[in-house]
Amino acid sequence: MKKLVSAGEILVEPGPLLGPYPSGAPAIFIGQAAALGQPAGLIGAVGDDDFGRLNIERLRTLGADVSAIAVHKGHATGTAFVTYRADASRHFVFNIRNSAAGLIETNAAATKLLAGADHVHVMGSSLFSDRAIAVALSAIETVKAKGGTVSFDPNIRREIMQASGMREALDQVLAQAEIFLPSGEELFLFSSARDEKGAVEELLARGLSCIVLKKGAAGAVYHDRHGAVASSGFAVDEVDPTGAGDCFGAAFVSFWLGGAAPAEALLIANACGALAVTRKGPMEGIFPLEAVEAFIATGKNTP
Repeated sequence: MKKLVSAGEILVEPGPLLGPYPSGAPAIFIGQAAALGQPAGLIGAVGDDDFGRLNIERLRTLGADVSAIAVHKGHATGTAFVTYRADASRHFVFNIRNSAAGLIETNAAATKLLAGADHVHVMGSSLFSDRAIAVALSAIETVKAKGGTVSFDPNIRREIMQASGMREALDQVLAQAEIFLPSGEELFLFSSARDEKGAVEELLARGLSCIVLKKGAAGAVYHDRHGAVASSGFAVDEVDPTGAGDCFGAAFVSFWLGGAAPAEALLIANACGALAVTRKGPMEGIFPLEAVEAFIATGKNTP
């Protein structure tokens, strides 16, 4: 029999679609920081499409500086599809490296934004390519050269952990950070110790100023060379956990930069993380400081 051949697109069509929702770990982080009144801006790239405009407009509305977000014609804005499984785990399918996000660079607008920056926050998920790694390391070098500081959230996604150079880049960023914000088992990815106390001690000895271990609904624990401060979480009805850790980190770093005591920074951070899970969509649970404080006044900490 004769063989028939065709050539063309191979696609998946998601089931019932909710959204689209603005997303991206660094975008969520910067959006939440800006909503709390912290001057904050983002270096990034989107396509000249509705998704790109949606993200830029949301960040602008939250008060973030969007001047260093490049818009590329002919390239699609990055996407992430999330599967929520019955055991509460999530599986991600990303299109980042080959989207407009993959064109990120330290251009003139990014250089101008960094000229006024005192702190750089790095998400491990943003180290998805050699180009992205170069931008992150350049930002760190620029800000550290003028006495600035760095925070680092490993934000490991197994779907992108195998990206070329990612493990080395993670270690490079950690070596230059003052604040380390791991979630759960991420603490042990950078330590030879197998218990929490040993891992914290080992990492602090490398020069970190503090470690903030995120524990989800159970709250978080702050560690520095003087001891530890624990803060419980808030009891809320969880709708969508995506982005909660980013909101937590944004709040903690913002208040740390403002000179807040660890206990105060943790309280605000836990409240922001709790509020984040009460809405569907990674950035839908971002609230301004007034709303966060009102939530704290009426909210209940978990035991």
